[in-house]
Amino acid sequence: MTARRELDRRIVVGALGFTQILAWGTSFYFPAVFAGPIVNDTGWPLTWVVSGTSIGLLIAGLISPQVGKLIDIYGGRPVILVSAPLNAAGLIIIGLAPSLPTFLIGWVIVGLAMGTGTYDAVFAALGRTYGNAARTPITNLTLIGGFASTVCWPLGAFLIAKFGWREACFIYAAIHIVITWPLFLAVLHDRAKAAHLTTDPEGARFADHAPMRNEALVLAILAAVMSIIFGVGSVMIVYLLLFLQERGVDFAIAVALGTLYGPSQIAARVVERLFGGRYHPLWTLIVAVAGMAAGMAMLYADVGGLFLAILIYAGAFGVSWVARGTVPLALFGPRRYPRLIGKLALPSLIAQAAAPSIGAVLIERYGANSTIGLLTAALAINVVLVALLWLSCRRQLAS
Repeated sequence: MTARRELDRRIVVGALGFTQILAWGTSFYFPAVFAGPIVNDTGWPLTWVVSGTSIGLLIAGLISPQVGKLIDIYGGRPVILVSAPLNAAGLIIIGLAPSLPTFLIGWVIVGLAMGTGTYDAVFAALGRTYGNAARTPITNLTLIGGFASTVCWPLGAFLIAKFGWREACFIYAAIHIVITWPLFLAVLHDRAKAAHLTTDPEGARFADHAPMRNEALVLAILAAVMSIIFGVGSVMIVYLLLFLQERGVDFAIAVALGTLYGPSQIAARVVERLFGGRYHPLWTLIVAVAGMAAGMAMLYADVGGLFLAILIYAGAFGVSWVARGTVPLALFGPRRYPRLIGKLALPSLIAQAAAPSIGAVLIERYGANSTIGLLTAALAINVVLVALLWLSCRRQLAS
């Protein structure tokens, strides 16, 4: 029975991981391939076309607390199931859009899909299903989801070249209805909450932690840490090649160095998957914050140093997604996890949404080199914040 249950868990996480590839690949990673063809076809300003993703992230952040609450009450199935039809509807509107306002309305719908069907919502569902044992499923989920750009960038480029960008949107919409939605239907099966927390035969996995006396402070620090991580991370994803060229690297070499970004994230998540069970998830967050700060500072190095800088920074950013799901579960327990993950997602998603625009202003006003310095300073502040978080939680870490 135990072997079958473990096999079932692998199937569930594998299926949900594949849905994350499709969800992120058709939303967050969408502009990298689609923005150019859309601008060339429509004449809309590139800034506004790219801002669709920021609108989506903003909407996802605004609804995330309510999504966490709904998952806590009703389970992940009824909430996450709506994300696939929402994604399909948003992509159809984007593909049909005769004007820029209609295009951006499509991104509002995609944002609702992101808020109900990407990592934070699925983390909440996994925490509710597996309790304190959810760390491994969450890690495996982020490991699979890390292939979103690897899969969807070439797929999107092929579809655009073969059919055009509007038709590619319609095909993406069909994929969500034909693949994503059936996968959610097949693997999302929530038990009743009461049984979850009281009568489950492995009820110890759902035992909650005693509230910390400084819980409000811990939550505030954790929210700030996550906001800086994903705000800086969003800037780096958009402007990495520009930063590398500003450091004197030729465009071709910058692109080659940029290709290390995705594999470095995945490799770091593999290491976390192999060894993460031996230590508290807070140490994963500490390594992520310290590694991002070190990697960012190393962008001031020569070309050889830049190679190492990207490996360290991207690897650290990769495991920060694991920490985003596992640290709140480990610190606060499974009972309140769905609601807390929703609340914590709000500031970090808003930071992700606003960061590229803020980055553009900083680059225009101070230059790329100075912007790297400001981002390094922000990550240095994050090192201090995570140290304060560790001090606030050291009793729990020692227990």
